[in-house]
Amino acid sequence: MDHEQSQGATLLQLLRLLWLLPHSWATPAAPAPLWRDDLQNHTFRHTVFCQDGSPSIGLTETYDEDLLFSFDFSRNTRVPRLPEFADWAQDQRDASAIVFDKGFCEAMIEQIGPALEGKIPVSRGFPVAEVFTMKPLEFGKPNTLVCFISNLFPPTLTVNWQHNSVPVEGVGPTFVSAMDGLTFQAFSYLNFTPEPYDLFTCIVTHEIDRHTTFAYWVPQNALPSDFLENVLCGIAFVLGVLGIIVGTVLIICFRKPCSGD
Repeated sequence: MDHEQSQGATLLQLLRLLWLLPHSWATPAAPAPLWRDDLQNHTFRHTVFCQDGSPSIGLTETYDEDLLFSFDFSRNTRVPRLPEFADWAQDQRDASAIVFDKGFCEAMIEQIGPALEGKIPVSRGFPVAEVFTMKPLEFGKPNTLVCFISNLFPPTLTVNWQHNSVPVEGVGPTFVSAMDGLTFQAFSYLNFTPEPYDLFTCIVTHEIDRHTTFAYWVPQNALPSDFLENVLCGIAFVLGVLGIIVGTVLIICFRKPCSGD
């Protein structure tokens, strides 16, 4: 009986906290104009998550599952995934709502989490990683490798890079974003200048169960470099000149008997 009462008290406390959540983003819903019925729907998702692992708190904003911004709580500022979004990241009009969501999420972990420990099944997904270049591959020209991690839950991970089996230092931050269906995806970026014999490895470790996933990248389908293009153009020009000379000689031989006949 005491156990049932303690569960009821826990759920009651949870409901009280959940009642406060809509007040952080309470805005009147505007009626949709009739002329918009035929337009394609898009989804903007603002997600705050917190957990016992690292990162302990996170905020992501996505548009149709594409990450636009994450939030650096140590500096209280948005971090754009792409430089083109830097101006939009300066908007601070929703700063108070973000502070409320952060406090609410941390309160859930501290007050509700211990009461429900071991009573709620923990879902886990094994991360899947793939590596590709941000721009078309050209040897000798700066580029960026992208390690894309999907099927991630919970979002506790570390990402490391290796170049020809040697650890790479100075890798930038890993961007985590929420997806539909309570799953997460992550991006890690590595600036590099590709060479023909490169071998890069993206190593993803899921901290909750120490499961490690490896994704490899080697150069494939590279665009010709400027030097190679110049060499090929030179060869084509020489072959063209030789073709003109040979053609001229053959025309003269046909019009006039050659000296050997």
